[in-house]
Amino acid sequence: MSSRTIPLATPKILAEVQDAVGWLTINQPERRNAVSLEMWQGLADAAAAFDADDAVRVVVIQGAGGQAFASGADISEFEQQRADAVNAERYALVSSAARKGLTGLAKPLLALIQGYCMGGGLAIALCADLRFAASDARLGIPAARLGIGYDYPGVAALARLVGPACASDILFSARQLDAAEALRIGLVNFVVDAATLQAQVIDYARRIAGNAPLTVRAAKAAVRVFERHSDNPGAAEVQALVERCFESQDYAEGRRAFRDKRAPQFRGV
Repeated sequence: MSSRTIPLATPKILAEVQDAVGWLTINQPERRNAVSLEMWQGLADAAAAFDADDAVRVVVIQGAGGQAFASGADISEFEQQRADAVNAERYALVSSAARKGLTGLAKPLLALIQGYCMGGGLAIALCADLRFAASDARLGIPAARLGIGYDYPGVAALARLVGPACASDILFSARQLDAAEALRIGLVNFVVDAATLQAQVIDYARRIAGNAPLTVRAAKAAVRVFERHSDNPGAAEVQALVERCFESQDYAEGRRAFRDKRAPQFRGV
């Protein structure tokens, strides 16, 4: 088996090519792979590198350490990077570029999900074409417990996958779903015992890599064209509501409560 590493500007995102499979690893296990601003940029850079590499026929994205795919955005840096709507917009430009890079891959992208897959981590997993989850995986979007506005592209991707009612449940309740429920509603495609998850994903990735690459590329392009119906000029109205969240007192309270490890007291202002 041939293996080589793709150099990136941050050690917290790893990119490696093994034969025809690109491995993209979110590498901050000490923080349950919470994604910082530099890591969002690293994801965008890795996606571009894999897309340009003709030897890569399929990409697998995973989290390091086995405890989490990604527990969400790194909330510890929100005071500096997402303190208000203006800073949140700058942050969103980088994180959006990462998601667009992953979603725009011409090659199939598989998400290997172990442990926690929350918030921004789930947004990353939603960029994949297929999601494999360990039986002990936990998925959710806790934005409503933090006062964070979840932007339209992320909500649209979720609603397309699981339907408006299930998307509303996930977003409104901020609860965690176990792997069995995630499979039932279509949030993940396969649930596998944690001990055999990586081996099964490798087998599946190799199966794709062995198929006709032009056929696979055409099929993926067709699905992506089908999905473009979610592009909507009305999204500007949603963005205004998202910006209001980041300017709110509730958002400041959500950050304080997270820091203090207590339940937030939201007032809707």
